[in-house]
Amino acid sequence: MLLTPPKNLTLIPGCENDISRRANIFNQHSLGSFTSAIKKGTALINKKISQAKAPFSGIFPEELSKQFAGLDLDTPQDSLDHALAELESLYLNDAVYFHHPKYMAHLNTPVTNVSILAELIQAAVNTSVDTWDQSAGGTLIEQSLVDWTLSRIGYETSKGDGVFTSGGTQSNLMALLLARDNYCLEQLNGHSVQQLGLPKEAHRFRIFTSQASHFSVQKSASLLGLGFNSVISVPVDQHFRMDIHALKEAINRCKKEGGIPLAVVATMGTTDFGSIDPIASIAPLCEAENMWLHADSAYGCGLLLSNKYRHYLQGLALADSVTVDYHKSFFQPVACSAFFTKNSNHLHCLTYHADYLNPLSEKLAGTPNLVCKSLQTTRRFDALKLWLTLRTVGPKTLGEAFDSVIDLAQSVYLAHHKDTHLEFIHPPQLSTLLFRYKSKNTNGQHHTASQINQINKKIRQLLSRNAEALIASTTVNGDNWLKFTFLNPATKLSDVDEVLANIKAHGACLSKRFEKLSQTESPNTFLSSFNNT
Repeated sequence: MLLTPPKNLTLIPGCENDISRRANIFNQHSLGSFTSAIKKGTALINKKISQAKAPFSGIFPEELSKQFAGLDLDTPQDSLDHALAELESLYLNDAVYFHHPKYMAHLNTPVTNVSILAELIQAAVNTSVDTWDQSAGGTLIEQSLVDWTLSRIGYETSKGDGVFTSGGTQSNLMALLLARDNYCLEQLNGHSVQQLGLPKEAHRFRIFTSQASHFSVQKSASLLGLGFNSVISVPVDQHFRMDIHALKEAINRCKKEGGIPLAVVATMGTTDFGSIDPIASIAPLCEAENMWLHADSAYGCGLLLSNKYRHYLQGLALADSVTVDYHKSFFQPVACSAFFTKNSNHLHCLTYHADYLNPLSEKLAGTPNLVCKSLQTTRRFDALKLWLTLRTVGPKTLGEAFDSVIDLAQSVYLAHHKDTHLEFIHPPQLSTLLFRYKSKNTNGQHHTASQINQINKKIRQLLSRNAEALIASTTVNGDNWLKFTFLNPATKLSDVDEVLANIKAHGACLSKRFEKLSQTESPNTFLSSFNNT
């Protein structure tokens, strides 16, 4: 049934300009209001950044959520000034500021000034880099950065390829998708997962990764129909790197049990420890077993620019595919990530030709449509911020900035690893440090493991609540550890010293309170009493 327009439908001359104005659409007629809005937004950001005395206000979720009660999103504010004031109250006052030198929690980074400018340009033009007729020069800029990164990895640019992604999780998913589909084509009589779905052997596929690797490996296996149980966690050595001997044993055990070794994911910079798996030793094993080797370099990719620590990535070019997160180690805004493969032919399993978007005729004519190698269709022009950063700051300076945070981690360890009130889990390799407060009670005996865990958990909460610093924590073999992740070149050793002094002060106070409570409270009520102190 065809749509019949209303009989009274009329087009009033000039009304299209009126609705465009009222809808605040960005175009040649609204440049004045656009410029005014940008100035007001910039002034607000400048105020908040200059006034930020801590990386976080310490507010609790239940406290902030009260400000959202009764908010009516169906009724807009009567002016931009009022809307910005509301935004300041609901968001900016309690935002987490990664630029602050005492933000040391996760793999978040301050960003270059020009990358923020690039975000503005990208948003204004609103380029989508899926097809040539939506992006033109944007397509070529992204491809230039792909080729540049391929060269940095050590791949041949004439044979390899890549594409920008939303982050490391998507890149790791793409790696295991390629591993699965290409194995089926090459080893299972040309079975096309694209056309036929999973083969009957799929339940036997096994993926090997270290116990310290990112959870996205398990998540990807689940999304690909292989299940969490298809991922084999390989033990690590004393430096939390994948144990090559344990990997060999795991692969042999897999084959004896009827499994099919499909892929190994080597982590070049684990989230918790900053450890780098020995990929140069893993690669020959993968080649002998006909397994896909993927390098998750989401964190360690900054070493691609390093003159000082580049050797940590020795053997990276032996991998079949690589994950790179520019928004972690290249000081770029989220999201700015990419996936790379040594053999561009392996990307064919991502291609689907739609007549309205990227018909086969365009491929035959040589039109570069990036959607042919991406999981996404509509996709932001995230390459622009990296492009503008490289064209102004340059890769050498970015590499020196990443070197500086590695240097900081080593300096902190050397300065404090003999402190009797602190216990470090191992010397750092990248810019991550795991440690915990550890002291003796008034009787001269160390607290129990459970007590130490509770004290350290509380220390982290107090640092945040008091707006002193923002640090992370993790669990290793059932024990709670505190974690510094340094990705801010502006953070100085003196900043870390101040945070460690606060940690020890909180630890001493909590230790005394712990003993006092444990003497007056019953075992059943003690823990809740301590957590509420």
